[in-house]
Amino acid sequence: MKGISYSRYGGPEVLEYGEVRDPKVGPDQVLVKVCAAAVNPVDWKCREGYLDGVLDAVFPVIPGWDVSGVVVQPGAAVTEFSVGDEVIGYVREDFLSRGTFAEYVAAPVRTLARKPRNLSYEEAAGLPLAGLTAYQVLMKVLEVKRGETVLVHAAAGGVGSIAVQLAHHVGARVIGTAGEHNHDFVRSLGADPVTYGGGLAERVRGLAPEGVDAAFDTIGGDTMKTSANLLAPEGRLASIADPDVVSYGGRYCFVRPDVEDLRRLSELAEQGVVSVHVSETFPLERTADAQRLNQEGRTRGKIVVTVDWETEPEEEASD
Repeated sequence: MKGISYSRYGGPEVLEYGEVRDPKVGPDQVLVKVCAAAVNPVDWKCREGYLDGVLDAVFPVIPGWDVSGVVVQPGAAVTEFSVGDEVIGYVREDFLSRGTFAEYVAAPVRTLARKPRNLSYEEAAGLPLAGLTAYQVLMKVLEVKRGETVLVHAAAGGVGSIAVQLAHHVGARVIGTAGEHNHDFVRSLGADPVTYGGGLAERVRGLAPEGVDAAFDTIGGDTMKTSANLLAPEGRLASIADPDVVSYGGRYCFVRPDVEDLRRLSELAEQGVVSVHVSETFPLERTADAQRLNQEGRTRGKIVVTVDWETEPEEEASD
């Protein structure tokens, strides 16, 4: 099959497009025909070796953890899915090797849920990692409730935009940091936008004089420290970007595959509560360009890689 792989750590130039090994389908896996795979910052961080201390790389590595596609072969023990089912997944294993930037991926059923029917494959591919991150931080760590005020950083980004929608849905007031060019977008998601940079604390205090009940940091460093100083008494802080958050009484969070959480996100998408904004798509062979763009930052929503098939997946699966 065709796919993207790298045989050593490095920049985007180490990514190669060509023939890669066909995946073996284990008893608890399904073979998914990939229609789209979203790009996440963790993809290039893994590629550059930043996660080498926690994840072994079995070279050559096929990168990518997000996927939307169609089941073409269930494993021997699988009863949850059948041929032709449309699925989404956060296909993360405990090592780097068998990712989603390829024509097919063998995905453990513990990483999959049914694709929201109202989302395109491109939109659906952007939901798993970013959506699970936002959901697990807001609902399980920060435990955001109706009537609270929540500060969400990078509110126009992949994780931030979904976090804003989820917090708004539960009835919280949301303040979202974003560049001025994204203020209308952030406002449309249900947040009061504030600009990054100097004077951020004063701008947030202008909207929430008593402080915020919860802060969701996606940037780290000084932004995380500022968030800690903006908390109301008994306020909660969580970061997905800076482990030092624990020094400020907060929680460091790393998203994990969770079938029930992913199913809930799919339901919320079908109810119109959560949408995924796709800023740009790239064909599979241009995955390096997609990662370069993601690495530059400032992306609104998600960047997605697509696999073009001469036959639509649904038609092929039913033949």
